Amino acid sequence: MSFLSAKFLLYVAAVTFLYYVVPKKKQWIVLLLASYFFYAAAGVKLLAFLMCTTLSTYGCGLLVSAIDLKYPDRKEKMARQRPVILATLFLNFGILFVLKYMNFVIDLVRPGAGHVEWALPLGISFYTFQSVGYILDVYWKRTEAEKNPFRFALFVSFFPQLLQGPIGRYSRLAKQYKEEHSFSLLKLEHGVQRMLWGYFQKFVLADRAGVVVTEVFNHDLNYSGITHITAVLFYAIQLYADFSGGMDVVIGIAEILGITLDENFRQPYFSVSITDFWHRWHITLGTWMKDYLFYPMSLSKWMSKYGKHAKKVFGKRTGRIMPIALSNIIVFLVVGIWHGSGWKYIVYGLYNGGLIALANLCTPLFEAMFRITKIDPKSRFMHVVRIIRTFILVLISFYFDIAGNLRIALRMLKASVTGFTFRTLTDGTLLTLGLEKKDYLILLFGVAAVFTMSLFREFGHDIRLDVDRKALPVRWVFYLILFFSVPLLGMNNIVGGGGFIYARF
Repeated sequence: MSFLSAKFLLYVAAVTFLYYVVPKKKQWIVLLLASYFFYAAAGVKLLAFLMCTTLSTYGCGLLVSAIDLKYPDRKEKMARQRPVILATLFLNFGILFVLKYMNFVIDLVRPGAGHVEWALPLGISFYTFQSVGYILDVYWKRTEAEKNPFRFALFVSFFPQLLQGPIGRYSRLAKQYKEEHSFSLLKLEHGVQRMLWGYFQKFVLADRAGVVVTEVFNHDLNYSGITHITAVLFYAIQLYADFSGGMDVVIGIAEILGITLDENFRQPYFSVSITDFWHRWHITLGTWMKDYLFYPMSLSKWMSKYGKHAKKVFGKRTGRIMPIALSNIIVFLVVGIWHGSGWKYIVYGLYNGGLIALANLCTPLFEAMFRITKIDPKSRFMHVVRIIRTFILVLISFYFDIAGNLRIALRMLKASVTGFTFRTLTDGTLLTLGLEKKDYLILLFGVAAVFTMSLFREFGHDIRLDVDRKALPVRWVFYLILFFSVPLLGMNNIVGGGGFIYARF
């Protein structure tokens, strides 16, 4: 059941109605049944994977908690808990590995041996990471183990976020599922606002920009360097509008139901560094990696030994940074692999991790440069320069994200530099990429609207409160304009359109 279909909207309306008419103590049951029905609609057999993750992580949480109560000695406790944790991690990440990455391994070991066709469960990366985070939180005593298996099943399967996140934390979501929620007209209004804005971004911007992206990246040899750069710029629009728009739909539905999900974006194209970009882009993935991979790894005994060795080799200052730099490279290698199987994703991850590590190592050099040149690094001019520099670095990474494979990505990067000419922008080539003049004008209008909204948020304005302060007729004019702009200006799933990009994860 696609998030983009009328059937899905009717489904959400029906679930919302039932949710608020049943006794409040039973509301969570409505959400659980609705979530499993939604997942079963994609394939009843795929429920086995969801239930496997749910039961294994639920059982692991109970067992780890029981061991914690039974054995007072810390060493004995950890000795008994660790095998349980490792077995659960191996099972769940093993399922994810086999379904998403086995064919890549087969190609490495036996090129040309053929692929195994797997039916990939919806949102498997998201619910796997969310469930694994739960058992680690129980192990580290950040949260108590859930004793009710059905309530835990809702935490894993909540249908709005099941498809593409955000990756939630048990400590923030479980209590919301247990609370009793009364119908709120304001929450309904706010939820519909988010959904309309999300669909506007998806249909009007993402699907329209995707037409150019699909054409150029599928036939890159037919186009020159400036066209490749144009396509990457359009991909920046497509990816942000698609993923951010999807998050708005998800968060909007949850808000109607009285559930507050974590925000996943914070004006990422205003970032001043790659580190800042990943603090603003797919925030819940970044915080998951930081809490469950970066910190445990950077504070581990073997990393401590590496740090001591690095200090001897590179000196105290650089040696102190080396473990952090190495941890960042490993973390972003995992982030790259999380995005998909293939060498291009490995390079994508290493590129981002390498830039962050390099920035950490070069901090003393940058500080010296600013002292010598007497440039104020906190000036408005340098702030804008950093935003532009970061955006260019992000665009380079997008070549590896969208190109069919690593060879095509490198070929297009080379052509973008060696085949650069502005003539293509004025010789009519843009009108051969699948869009008409009116489409470019609509894109321009849409991007301007998103940029303006982002600019307001960047400077601390709460646009939602601003809208709430307007008179009811003014608000309804705004809603109607947004509502009718989606079918009137949207691409309606033609070439380049379709489902949300991150729904494939």
